[in-house]
Amino acid sequence: MKIHQQCKYCKKEIQGRIDKKYCNLHCKSAYQYQISKEQPQRFYNIVDNQLKLNRKILKEFNKGGKVTVRTELVNELGFDSNFFTHYWKNQKGEVYLFVYEYGFLKIKEHNNEKYVLVLWQDYMKFNKSKTVK
Repeated sequence: MKIHQQCKYCKKEIQGRIDKKYCNLHCKSAYQYQISKEQPQRFYNIVDNQLKLNRKILKEFNKGGKVTVRTELVNELGFDSNFFTHYWKNQKGEVYLFVYEYGFLKIKEHNNEKYVLVLWQDYMKFNKSKTVK
């Protein structure tokens, strides 16, 4: 008795092993992609994607190590300051938020909101014995 299997993606008859679910690797990949698109996006993916976008934007604008840019300029590109990986507090008490190695500090200059963009430096190393509050 011959059992006829159908490909889970294209529905064509499958030749070969009895436990085979797809007719080829393309159908297997396409089916798994289709299933993943039907599921709601996981919180981890949302956060990870926003961090990646934030880092890309900060990297694009900060070519020289320290630069000031208008907030609306980066926000228009999808930057969201609520997503960052860590922070650093300088001696003046200013708190720079970082997305990996790219940091930003929100300031107001001539009634315009801006970000001071910086690059992580060795002197900013994490100090485990001192907690910043």
